[in-house]
Amino acid sequence: MENKSPKFGVGLRREHYPYLMEKPNTDIDWFEVISENYMNTEGRPMSVLESIRKDYPITCHGVGMSLGSSNDIDPNYLKDLKLLIDRVDPFLVSDHLAWNHFNGIRLHELIPVPYHEECLEVITNHIDHVQNELKRQIAIENIIAYFNYKSSTMKECEFLNLLTQKTGCLILLDINNVYVNAKNFQFNPVDFIKTIPKKSIAQIHLAGFTDMGNFLFDTHAEPVHPEVWNLLETFLDYIPENVPIMIEWDENVPEFQQLEDELNKVRKIVKKGIKNEVREPSELIY
Repeated sequence: MENKSPKFGVGLRREHYPYLMEKPNTDIDWFEVISENYMNTEGRPMSVLESIRKDYPITCHGVGMSLGSSNDIDPNYLKDLKLLIDRVDPFLVSDHLAWNHFNGIRLHELIPVPYHEECLEVITNHIDHVQNELKRQIAIENIIAYFNYKSSTMKECEFLNLLTQKTGCLILLDINNVYVNAKNFQFNPVDFIKTIPKKSIAQIHLAGFTDMGNFLFDTHAEPVHPEVWNLLETFLDYIPENVPIMIEWDENVPEFQQLEDELNKVRKIVKKGIKNEVREPSELIY
């Protein structure tokens, strides 16, 4: 495998398999793969992944761990994930602060959790269990929510902060998700990000939302919006220098070259230099 610094990456999507199997020269440093697409399979996705893994570092990003469920973490799920990790040696393993598995039923959506002490204890125990089973730190991503629980007694960012303190887990900071939630629920995205301990930020996600008129919808179907670029640029001084940054694009997936162009916008923003101060909220577009 070529020794590339894993700084600027994109999500590996099946639409790009034929192009990538031609082994083109790319501007990509690393790929993020959806763990469940490659767990417990010997089909074409795995053969493509193993071919790409010869040339690039990867991360495994899951959607099915269901850390927020009151049920125990599915042992078969963890077993399959560990087999994948042993096989492809990702430099980071991550999942979401959410639940989608209960009493044997799996949902296709990531459901937010209530932010209170009882839920914090449940998820802390789940993360401890997962990290012990996988024998590594994992990163937890802040998710999109379209409703709040009346039982919540703290903010999402405070909840994430406490999880890092209690478990030593890392944070996958999705800046698009922060912006969309801030817009939909009318809070300050600057306050959210500044609450996340910078030493815990292990990876950055960027993506495009869809403006539905009276709310923003997290579709990953468009280029990153200017407001999200603005938020990234604002926090360049807060994000640890070598944290990997990637573009997610899941719907209306463009040609690979367009994805590379989108990623190169990140390179240009980072190359412009580190900001000396976090700008005041009034200077941000939100």
